Amino acid sequence: MRKYPGYFITLEGGEGCGKTSRIPHLAESLRQKGLDVMTVREPGGTSIGEQIRIVLHDGNNTEMHPRAETLLYQASRAQIVEQLLIPRLNEGYIILCDRFADSTLAYQGFGHQRDIQEIKTLITYATGGLTPDLTILIDLDPEIGAERKRINNSEWNRMDRMPPDFYERVREGYLKMAAEDPIRWVVIDGNKYPLDIHTELLNITEGRLIIAGFIESSLRRIER
Repeated sequence: MRKYPGYFITLEGGEGCGKTSRIPHLAESLRQKGLDVMTVREPGGTSIGEQIRIVLHDGNNTEMHPRAETLLYQASRAQIVEQLLIPRLNEGYIILCDRFADSTLAYQGFGHQRDIQEIKTLITYATGGLTPDLTILIDLDPEIGAERKRINNSEWNRMDRMPPDFYERVREGYLKMAAEDPIRWVVIDGNKYPLDIHTELLNITEGRLIIAGFIESSLRRIER
């Protein structure tokens, strides 16, 4: 049972999966239904978080240790949870978040092969126990994702410069988490056309919001 009147949705996936470009379209579709929607990203979302994001993504920071990297992500996360997420959820907002705690487990845990339980403890401290109501994973082969970023001339940062096996472990980690918690997680095939992905994202999100009471189902409208 949710502890707040809002609804917290996170989108996850590897590099180049397309989640970031899909969030504004999903948000607009939900706003057209009269919902209050806020979009945020991690790391970042706050002034402090955006400064941390610059440090994390700076390609010159080649000596950053995975433990330092993990702690920086938690610092950004703790700030956005207290400054934005909890207040807006208490106001009844639908929040669409581009990455959240599961990214840390996938990248710093599985990718860097650090202790998962230790990272979970850090995450709990940073989030105060806040967990998404719905997490949508856009799954894509890392090689295809990297090629998409090259074709689209997307910005490359420090996290894009890991060895190929790192991203394979990230993908495996995501799929493992999704398999272990199928109620919260939904997996979408990232190889589909963008419009098809948007349609699937919207259908999944609307379905959950109907169940949660934010949207009235068409069936109930017909019955009246």
